[in-house]
Amino acid sequence: MTTEVLLDIIEKSLSELGYAEQEPRALFEPIGYTLSLGGKRVRPLLCLLACRLYSDNIATALPIARALEVFHNFTLLHDDLMDKSPIRRGQPTVYRKWNDNTAILSGDAMSIEAYRSLEGIENPQLLFKVLPFFNKMAIEICKGQQYDMDFEVREHVSVAEYIEMIRLKTAVLLGAALRLGALAAGAYDSDAQILDEVGQALGLAFQIQDDYLDVYGDEKTFGKPIGGDIMNGKKTLMLLYTQAKLERDDRAELDRLMQLGQEHKEERISGVRRLYDKAGTPIYAQHEIERLTQEALTKLRGLGLKQERLEPLYQLFDKLTTRKN
Repeated sequence: MTTEVLLDIIEKSLSELGYAEQEPRALFEPIGYTLSLGGKRVRPLLCLLACRLYSDNIATALPIARALEVFHNFTLLHDDLMDKSPIRRGQPTVYRKWNDNTAILSGDAMSIEAYRSLEGIENPQLLFKVLPFFNKMAIEICKGQQYDMDFEVREHVSVAEYIEMIRLKTAVLLGAALRLGALAAGAYDSDAQILDEVGQALGLAFQIQDDYLDVYGDEKTFGKPIGGDIMNGKKTLMLLYTQAKLERDDRAELDRLMQLGQEHKEERISGVRRLYDKAGTPIYAQHEIERLTQEALTKLRGLGLKQERLEPLYQLFDKLTTRKN
């Protein structure tokens, strides 16, 4: 079963949820809209690929894959509101298309719908295993989002603190996708734990790549404005590493640039990018992406599974860590 076939199965499963037709429309239409924007479907795909490592029967993992994707999109819906991001996947975000209150309530409903998807797990023993990990994942993502907001008002944040924040906010969901997919196929708990670690390493590489693309990507392929993190004053790996590496005069210039308003957008973005280059930040980011990717691959190979089972995961890892969007 190819990755393309698995993606078709995921899309069909999501479309069958029929949110756009449910009442009240004002609550459910934004949920349907959010899911219709597409995306890479990385989390449900990882879940099904992990299941396929141990079994040809993906039906047991499909409710989990669907729940992961709905939950992920719920976090994006709320994240866009908190960050005041106007564009997601090239389209207006929910709070911009509707309003803030709709984004809050539809997001709340979406998180509940994710748990409703887990009702499709027919094996009680599997459900008993899945729920604690799903709950742990969910609260850790919320912790990561809170740290992200805390960092916005803190003067100093270390690179290590940032890495832990993105582990919680982004990486644990990818780890859970691999873990839960493997458990759905009846894998040993020890294998599922290793796959969780694989997913978290991949998730860190994925987020660092996202930080990198926000500065050095192509807006046409990235799907959102380049330099958004710089203009929003986000404390990303790019900014924090640069602050740690620059000499005092350059740090002062970086601080000055980060205070410039929207009317000086081009100067702010180009000036900050120049200092990133001077600090060697893009080279550092690419090195970290490669290191984390190799860490994930080494752990994956250590499971001793058949190459033909692993190959789709290898291909997906390569696509995610060398992507342009």
